[in-house]
Amino acid sequence: MHFSQDSKLPILIAGAGIGGLAAALALLRRGFDVEIYEQAEELREVGAGVQISPNGSRVLANLGVLEEVRATSCETEGKEIRLWSTGQTWKLFDLGAEAVRRFGYSYFTAYRVDLHNALVEGVRSIKPDAIHLASRCIGFEQNKHGVVLHLESGESTRGKALIGADGIHSTIRSQLFGSDRATFADMMAWRAVIPMEKVPQHLRRPVGTNWVGPGGHVIHYPLRRGELMNFVGYLERTGWVAESWNIRGTTADCAADFIGWHDDVQELIQAIDAPFKWGIVRRPPLSKWTVKRVTLLGDACHAMFPLLAQGANVALEDGVVLARCLEHDRDVETALQRYELARRERAYRIVDGSAENIWRFHNRALADPIEGPAFISREWATNRVQARYDWIFEYDAATAPLPAVKQTS
Repeated sequence: MHFSQDSKLPILIAGAGIGGLAAALALLRRGFDVEIYEQAEELREVGAGVQISPNGSRVLANLGVLEEVRATSCETEGKEIRLWSTGQTWKLFDLGAEAVRRFGYSYFTAYRVDLHNALVEGVRSIKPDAIHLASRCIGFEQNKHGVVLHLESGESTRGKALIGADGIHSTIRSQLFGSDRATFADMMAWRAVIPMEKVPQHLRRPVGTNWVGPGGHVIHYPLRRGELMNFVGYLERTGWVAESWNIRGTTADCAADFIGWHDDVQELIQAIDAPFKWGIVRRPPLSKWTVKRVTLLGDACHAMFPLLAQGANVALEDGVVLARCLEHDRDVETALQRYELARRERAYRIVDGSAENIWRFHNRALADPIEGPAFISREWATNRVQARYDWIFEYDAATAPLPAVKQTS
């Protein structure tokens, strides 16, 4: 592979979350040098679950960490919909062997920290000192020869490109395009991870369950070889805008928010020791992600509502496509433009799909004992489910066509 005069410089990545690590690992496996700058003083992910659908499993295989993640996860046999008040159940789709048959890869549920650790170890197995902790990125400069990244410590570092994988509050995005116009989405969520021995026996199944109801929904599924149960409960609410995963709440307040919901939901809540809550915000789509040698990845450019279980999967995809584009083009600016063109339409289509699920999961028709079941039967009919999900699961980040880039003089 031939590179221009900047070929000896590393690619700089701001942020060591799932997307940044996936990009780093994909690049390292293709022979690129990378340096990752992470503001946290130690590498740790929030204690929460993440669903890895076949498009994500396919990426993990390409990155060489699929078996490591699978070993600490739960292969999901299927997903189901349950009515908030009665517990009536509809099968959403089969997974397990069926997912492998239809899409070539498994669907499984993982403890987010286990996925994160597998990516960290993958990066360090190739370049042990690639990740720099306590390194908050505060800005950058760029010219035709490279990028200089400035750190809060007063240090600076130079690279041939900068990838802003620094999350929903991205400093890199803010410098590129100004502060975003995030607005509260009138929705909050409760989250917790419950030891499985505290979960009612009949709920200890390798199934992803979505309870849908008027103005809210609940999701739960097993993690870490069935040792834990992930719980997330969403509610429509006004007047609260805190965007943080780590605001402490109480079990009593969580239970009060779900009064009237089925006993299974209430029993899960009572098994929670200390739930967290956070406010969900929406951000308008960016008209572009890239300026010359700097681009964005993951939540920094396409944060989405967590209602389609694709945030982590799409960030994983970004990392592989970015590496492919940099491998494809000797000119860095062309490569980053190609990456953006390859990813924008798909990413924002998934963003839109996740927002559309608010209407589907929280519909007021679900309060009616007759219309509610009819609504579920209609919206989760097999043909509609396949139309919403198959195109997502079929995607292969490692082989998807790379678009042409219009050359400028």
